[in-house]
Amino acid sequence: MVLRARLAVLAFPLACVALSSCAKKRHITATPAAPMPGHSSETGLASWYGHPYHGRAAANGEIYDMEKMTAAHRTLPFGTFVRVTNLGNGKSVDVRIIDRGPFVAGRIIDLSHAAAEAIDMIGPGVAQVRVDILSIQAVAPAENWYAVQAGAFQDKGRAERLRESMERQYGSARLVLRRGYPALWRVLVGKVHTEDAANALAERVRQEVGTGFVVRLDEPASPLAGSPVPSSQQ
Repeated sequence: MVLRARLAVLAFPLACVALSSCAKKRHITATPAAPMPGHSSETGLASWYGHPYHGRAAANGEIYDMEKMTAAHRTLPFGTFVRVTNLGNGKSVDVRIIDRGPFVAGRIIDLSHAAAEAIDMIGPGVAQVRVDILSIQAVAPAENWYAVQAGAFQDKGRAERLRESMERQYGSARLVLRRGYPALWRVLVGKVHTEDAANALAERVRQEVGTGFVVRLDEPASPLAGSPVPSSQQ
């Protein structure tokens, strides 16, 4: 009994020290990510872009550095992190969405030069990839707006003719200039709150003009903030 009592007396200060040490440790709570969208993964072609967009403002307003791990996506909110896996070799890279694109049918993401290099797609220019969302930037429902890109032209006259035709058909269509080499006039049709509604509109537009894909409408960082043309198209 005496031995047990002595052990208990010794154990008590040690327990207090341990508890005190734990209490001094800073507790870090991760910022909760927004709920994943229904389609948290997609598969398709990736391309990449570098010069002449290096050093210019991306669509979210920050300066694009082609040697950082970033990417352009047509609909994911800025600040979203995704993992891009090259299905040809199994290599993957994590990137942050800061820009809009690619505005080429059949492609789902435009990678920075550094990100493309990490998964060995610099030479081919394009690769079949899977894009998995790691964390998605929260966006207020009132800020979610989508449109359908019906075409992109170097010739403003051709773009204006398509815009007028789309406006007659769908009641709303506008031109958006994407500065670059070459500069492109994008024809955007409609303005809806959900991707489902935009996808339905895109299907109608495709039947009308043969092409059409959904894009997110962002509050522009500048009146002429634009998106890249894939380097394989330059």
